[in-house]
Amino acid sequence: MADQLRLLSIHAHPDDESSKGAATTAKYTDHGVHATLVCCTGGEEGDILNPAVDVPEVRNDLLNVRMAELQAATDIIGYHRVEMLGYRDSGMKDSEANEHEDCFWAAPIDESAHRFAALLRDARPHVVISYGDPMGGYDHPDHVRVWEITDPAIEMAADPNADLDGEPWQVLKLYNSIWSRQRMVAMHEKFLELGLESPFEDWWFEREDHDHMITTSIDIVGWYQRRSDALLAHATQVDPTSAFWFGLPADAMAELNQVETFTRVWSKVQADVPETDLFAGVRA
Repeated sequence: MADQLRLLSIHAHPDDESSKGAATTAKYTDHGVHATLVCCTGGEEGDILNPAVDVPEVRNDLLNVRMAELQAATDIIGYHRVEMLGYRDSGMKDSEANEHEDCFWAAPIDESAHRFAALLRDARPHVVISYGDPMGGYDHPDHVRVWEITDPAIEMAADPNADLDGEPWQVLKLYNSIWSRQRMVAMHEKFLELGLESPFEDWWFEREDHDHMITTSIDIVGWYQRRSDALLAHATQVDPTSAFWFGLPADAMAELNQVETFTRVWSKVQADVPETDLFAGVRA
């Protein structure tokens, strides 16, 4: 791995790695980049959204089922390494699950950041993909906590005086996944053009537009299907009949999803924006 470019993505739950940046990761791994996933929780609080698998044996063993789904999805995407941060799913905001002693939200931020920093030192990524504060208005506690620990963990991993094993490691670039409003509008319009009911209700377009924060667009032509296949591997979380994910014909979806978008939070290397490569300025 010494001379290999390395990418690390941190996500809140199993399935987040498939809905955010999956095609980008698939493209990079196909081109020789080493990819690590850090998944913070086991997704124990996730509702079963696919009626076809909403059966007692799945409901009673949801953690193990979701771990198997995660393995299948990350194999499809091409992740080389999957690490669990070791917390329980915190559930939705203000839910009883927020109070569970083992949940991500209840854990001290210093503890969570320390765990993540240890994984950063071990994986030694050049580029990290996380979540930003303005997650389109989505304030799930676990997603918020990912945002809160990312920068402190990166700083800790680089600090030679930190109480961590291994050599200090400086991440060179930090990105946040961001969904493009322009893409959502285009999808909504395509539904209407084809005479289909759009899953994008009015409230989708009442949320604040963050497209001005997009700094980096990755061409994923030829890799979008890997994202779809990875999503389908999460059978408890993704209904294959869902209009939101699969309501448009596959060719229309691929045509409307030719790039995945990111916000570059900071870079320790010189690279102008807008970018078309997460490793711009890192490549020799």
